[in-house]
Amino acid sequence: MYIQFWVYFIYDKRLHEKEMVGLTYAMIGTWRMAYEGLAKALTDLQNGGSSNDAVETAIKEVEDYPFFKSVGYGGLPNAQGLVEMDSAFMDGDTFAIGAVAGISDIKNPISVARKLSHEHFNSFLVGTGATQYAMANAFEARNMLTERARKIWAKRLREISEKNLSPYDGHDTVGVISLDQNNSMAVGTSTSGLFMKKPGRTGDSALSGNGFYVDSEIGGAAATGLGEDLMKGCLSYEIVRLMGTGLTPQQACDQAVYPFVDKLKQRYGKAGEFSLVALNNQGEWGIATNVEFTFAVGTEKQETQVYMANPGPQHTTLIKPVSREWLTAYAKRIKAPID
Repeated sequence: MYIQFWVYFIYDKRLHEKEMVGLTYAMIGTWRMAYEGLAKALTDLQNGGSSNDAVETAIKEVEDYPFFKSVGYGGLPNAQGLVEMDSAFMDGDTFAIGAVAGISDIKNPISVARKLSHEHFNSFLVGTGATQYAMANAFEARNMLTERARKIWAKRLREISEKNLSPYDGHDTVGVISLDQNNSMAVGTSTSGLFMKKPGRTGDSALSGNGFYVDSEIGGAAATGLGEDLMKGCLSYEIVRLMGTGLTPQQACDQAVYPFVDKLKQRYGKAGEFSLVALNNQGEWGIATNVEFTFAVGTEKQETQVYMANPGPQHTTLIKPVSREWLTAYAKRIKAPID
């Protein structure tokens, strides 16, 4: 079962400027956690706002909410109890990219990444250099480790010791792609990375072509999952490339993701969790995943909604809206007391 949303427009390109006859806007984001941010940013797009602002607005909403365990404030820490965050921003009109990796004690890494996208040199900063840059440019400092996240971290340490469990559990990234009424596109990512990761570990989220990519003349893609394996495929770039050949976002996602997962299993012996979302410059969207995966979509014609995706037969993706019962259970689960 495929669910796709189609919005048609006509345009002429003159000296790299597009004169829109029919205007459209759309956004897509990874996981249920993207829903509120998308709903807020889509209101801005409806009023003529820019795709760049929409991406930052949507991701900041996720970074600021303390009950999302894998992004921003309340994100789960590394093995030493420090919340190290990765984030990236890309402008689809200019290809400008800004990114941070291993930044700490900064409230909104996506805003730092966006500012860095205006730098021709030094546009990707890591560790203490990223944190120092943020503080020097008056970005708000904040201890990103909440008491709830500290309790989850301490519980995991006990489980590792008592039950000999793997330390690594959880690695969800929020990735958001936006299309505005000027036919400009942008993409952004933000994550606290792999729970219990070694200090300094970085996944795919801040890496162009891996965790994200966007070209306003074609479309954009963003990834979430196990960064160590996602980095082996450059799948975000590949999805955009395939859309550029005329494939729909859904076709591009299916053709990029599932054959690579198969190849990785054959050559590497295993493949971690892979989920990718895509949006083209006509407002069409697509998904591919090898696990159960939620995402949020909103367009000019469609209010923001949360969907569930699962891998289907013969390299296809099964998509359906989530139920009200699922949403209720989700809200209860993420706020449940920590033993």
